[in-house]
Amino acid sequence: MTSTALPPDALPALFEHAPISLWLEDFSAVHALFESWREQGVEDLQAHFAEDLGHVDACASAIRVLRVNYRTLEMFGAPDFTTLNDRLGDVFRDDMRTQHARDMVALWNGSHGFASQSVNYALDGRRIDVLVNVRILPGHEHDWSRVIVALEDITPRVRAQKQLERSERYALGLFEHSPVSLWVEDFSRIKQLLDELRRMGIEDFHTFLDVHPEFVTRCMQEIVVLDVNVQTLKTFGAENKEDILANLGRIFRDDMHQHFAEQLLDLWQDKLFTQRETINYSLNGQAVHVHMQFSVLPGHEQDWSLVLVSLTDITARKKAEAYLEFLGRHDALTKLSNRAYYEEELKRLTRKGSYPVSVVIADLNGLKIANDELGHSVGDDLLRRAGEALRKTVGEEICAARIGGDEFALLLQHCDEIALQETLERLRAVVDLNNQFYTGPRLSFAIGSAVCHTPADLMPAVQQADAKMYEAKRDFYQQQGMERRAKN
Repeated sequence: MTSTALPPDALPALFEHAPISLWLEDFSAVHALFESWREQGVEDLQAHFAEDLGHVDACASAIRVLRVNYRTLEMFGAPDFTTLNDRLGDVFRDDMRTQHARDMVALWNGSHGFASQSVNYALDGRRIDVLVNVRILPGHEHDWSRVIVALEDITPRVRAQKQLERSERYALGLFEHSPVSLWVEDFSRIKQLLDELRRMGIEDFHTFLDVHPEFVTRCMQEIVVLDVNVQTLKTFGAENKEDILANLGRIFRDDMHQHFAEQLLDLWQDKLFTQRETINYSLNGQAVHVHMQFSVLPGHEQDWSLVLVSLTDITARKKAEAYLEFLGRHDALTKLSNRAYYEEELKRLTRKGSYPVSVVIADLNGLKIANDELGHSVGDDLLRRAGEALRKTVGEEICAARIGGDEFALLLQHCDEIALQETLERLRAVVDLNNQFYTGPRLSFAIGSAVCHTPADLMPAVQQADAKMYEAKRDFYQQQGMERRAKN
């Protein structure tokens, strides 16, 4: 390949028909202006501009446009050079001043050219984002009388970038201010660990986890949390994101091991979207029931390097469900089991139980008198005290039930005659302490009890205990009648 010099008449044609906007300008007046400022003692042009922005405008006014090419006229919507030159104030305005000041500082500091991004305007008012390249032509460095300016229209690129930035801000806003806790995580190391197991020939992953539970712990440690949102801080009581990241072990613990093992099983089966309910913990130790949704984001299916986990706090719902379940099996006033649960327990014990079983039927003495003479609120307090005494006597694991308005029952498994008497003595002691602690009507029970050693004897024992209770009740009322007559 050989090269030859361009003929002189080709240069004007190259200028005129270049595919980018070209301006031939005269900066000699700017050069003279700079020389006058230097003679006046100006050393820092940037500071000089800061003192008076009119100095920037003076530089702009000193530039003289000598010629432009066809692409320039097209780009700015000008019919001819004269029209464009007469309306330069419409082209170079608004956003131009700050960038123009920086460009002039570059020339002041000895540069023979500069490149920058700026904003111009077409004659119809359209905004045009441009890349500006300015060069003092060789041979004119002494006076800057010939300067070539190239403008590249980057408006579509800038618009696309701004649209991208708006989309990113929108997406970030959705993430940061979502009403549910969001976690962006990297599961790529977990993907590598599972792939290693496949290469080792592991096929039954469920059995592998049973034999190697430590693998679950290792995988949990390999999760990289990339970001969390504002709701995450609220849900888990953290001051900031660093607080969350530094305390992951306090948030994901206890039952999480089993839940994460189930999630690993899903991932092993290529289920890249899963959801389940689980329990996490806030930084103050409170259990947080959550509905967890896990999703490998599109485009990252091959390495799981970007995963979105959403945690919806369902603690309130779980508490409501637990309370409804409690009410379905318990008496709301005394907090003891209700009659329905008591009857279920009787049926269960007739099928399977730890015998011998002792049955205690207890009737609350004086409830009708308290209601009639002192009011139902006093009667309700007496019932609550009865429930408290029975719970304190046998604990939470024993079936202690309110089976009627003022009637209660205890089903004591693996309890023979001796253990039964010890329980009844303990109940009397608890009742005595209760009466010392509370004012108002005295708490007392009419009690009947029986012991059975086989499931077949259970219902007869209940009937026997009930009959004994009624005997004790008659004795109570007889004693009450004798005391009333004695007072009269």
